[in-house]
Amino acid sequence: MTSPDPQTPFNIALGVCGGIAAYKAVEVLRGFQRAGCVVRVAMTKRACEFVQPLTFRALSGSHVVVDDYAPDNPDPIAHITFSQTTDLLVVAPATANMIAKFAQGIADDFLSSTYLACTAPVLVAPAMNTTMWEHPATQRNLAQLRADGVHIMEPDAGEMACKTIGPGRLSEPDRIVAAALEILASSRAKDLTNERILITVGATREEIDPVRFISNRSSGRMGFALAEAALKRGAEVTVVRGVTTVEAPAGVRVIKALSAEEMSRAVASETAKASVFIGAAAIADYRPSERVGEKIKKSEETLTLTLERTPDVLSQVAASRSNGMLVIGFAAETENVVENARQKLASKNLDAIVANDVSRADAGFDTTTNAVTIITKNAEPIELPVMSKQEAAHRVLDVIISLRSNGN
Repeated sequence: MTSPDPQTPFNIALGVCGGIAAYKAVEVLRGFQRAGCVVRVAMTKRACEFVQPLTFRALSGSHVVVDDYAPDNPDPIAHITFSQTTDLLVVAPATANMIAKFAQGIADDFLSSTYLACTAPVLVAPAMNTTMWEHPATQRNLAQLRADGVHIMEPDAGEMACKTIGPGRLSEPDRIVAAALEILASSRAKDLTNERILITVGATREEIDPVRFISNRSSGRMGFALAEAALKRGAEVTVVRGVTTVEAPAGVRVIKALSAEEMSRAVASETAKASVFIGAAAIADYRPSERVGEKIKKSEETLTLTLERTPDVLSQVAASRSNGMLVIGFAAETENVVENARQKLASKNLDAIVANDVSRADAGFDTTTNAVTIITKNAEPIELPVMSKQEAAHRVLDVIISLRSNGN
């Protein structure tokens, strides 16, 4: 079985329809998890008569959506966010009824609405009685889905619950998982081949004297995750690196810059060669107005430092860009996260901004996970749940692909 890179897990949306084969969807979910994927589940109401949502919730660790209008649904537009935060929609089992809805564009429940809202690849694994499978209407609907670019996992032949013998059995879970991972591997392969991406990473240090400095808690994990993901997707990647607690991925060109001034100069020398700039570094906003040449002695009860602004690297890049360069910023906030990020997006004239609440224990500085909101000028914000920084990096890169496809 093909597996994704364990450092960059895929997000899978698993749709479960009403049929006796619904119990096999549990093994499909487990197969994805063994391959390192993050799985969220959507069920039709009829599917709940065969397997309870609690089963999938216990295994996936996430809310199982059946009806996006249900009082317990935490997201009022779940069919949009559910579909926009996945790498692949897998429907297993897919009934004849759901296949017909997909083919005809009917959106009268959560799963069919999610299908219409989904821009990720779709894999459908049908399961039904042999006569239903072979009916001309079903075959017409399948032909329409294939024409629409949907991947169809042909059912197996054998004895079914109704004692019919023939094609119609849901394919084995391990075969469904293997087919899905092949689709994922090909969908992400080298889609940034024509991009030259420049990324700032880590923290800067603004010296007070030869011993002391002003800095912050940035580890560089998010910036290096972006660099590694972009490299795997075919981009040429250059990193301007401040102080980090992790090492740069192999294959990435690295330029070291300790202070905000050094980072500003390094970025300025590289922007003409870049097609995308991502400002992931936590550059100090202020520095001492004067660096003392000798160590300051502990002779007074208090010490007053006069600070001055450092160069605004992100604004400088946005103001001087040319040849269709995309400029992506980061906003590390502790309150009014989305509102403050929107202001930064507008004031600095960015194409997109990635906002995160660094006061959270599971996101922000020096953690392996992140929970971010990606904001662009002309679309609804994409709010991502907690995930690895590697997977969050892919989400940011997906937005860059989307911006390019929209003519940016």
